[in-house]
Amino acid sequence: MADDRTPEELRKPLLDAMVNHVPFDGWTMRALNAAAADLGISPEMAELAYPGGAMEVLDDMIADADRRMAEALLAMDLPNMRIRDKVTAAIRVRLDQNAAHREAIKRGIAAHAMPQNMVRGTKAGWNTADVIWRTLGDTSTDHNWYTKRATLCAVYCAVLLYWVNDDSEGYADTIEFLDRRIENVMQFEKAKFRMREACAKMPSVSSFLGKLRYPGTGR
Repeated sequence: MADDRTPEELRKPLLDAMVNHVPFDGWTMRALNAAAADLGISPEMAELAYPGGAMEVLDDMIADADRRMAEALLAMDLPNMRIRDKVTAAIRVRLDQNAAHREAIKRGIAAHAMPQNMVRGTKAGWNTADVIWRTLGDTSTDHNWYTKRATLCAVYCAVLLYWVNDDSEGYADTIEFLDRRIENVMQFEKAKFRMREACAKMPSVSSFLGKLRYPGTGR
C-alpha cells in the first residue's frame, strides 16, 4: 500500500527511524535511506521530506530536544528555584531525556566538528542555550543577553562532550562535572558583580580632574 503522507508529515517518522541507524552509519544519507526503508517509502520521498539531507535531520533532532526540554522545565516550580538550580536542572533534563540516543548524539557532535558543519553546530548550541534562558524567564536585552547565552553554551557543550564519553553508573561523573562548571560560572558572576560595585563607588575621573583645574570651586 502506497504511503499517502506528505513529505512534511514524514519528517518526524523519518527522524525517529533514523536515530536507530545513526550509531552504525552516522549522520549520513545511508542512515536516512535506511530509515526510509524502515517506513516502506522510497529514498526519493525521504529526500523530499529532508531536502537538506542527513544534517537537516540532525537539526530537527536538536530542535525537538529543545522543545521537549522546555516543556519539562515549564512543569517545574521554577519561580521558587535558585538560578543555579534552574540551569543545572535544565541541563540534567536535557541529558536524561536523550540518554537512549547518546551514541547518535555523539555522532552528531563528530559531524558538527567537521569544517563544513562547524557553523551549524555552533548555532545549534547557541539556540539550546537561548531556549534554556528564555524558558527560565530571562528578559535581559543588553549585553547580558549575549554573555548569558555564550557562557551557558560553553558550559552545555563541555558537559555534553563529557557525557557522551561517561561510563560511570548513572552518569554520576557527568553530574559532578556539571556541578563544577556551574560553580565556576557562579564565581565568575560574583566577581563581575563585585567589580561593578567597586567601579560604581570610584570617584568620577572628570570630577577629580575638574577639581585639579579649578580648586575650591567644586567643579
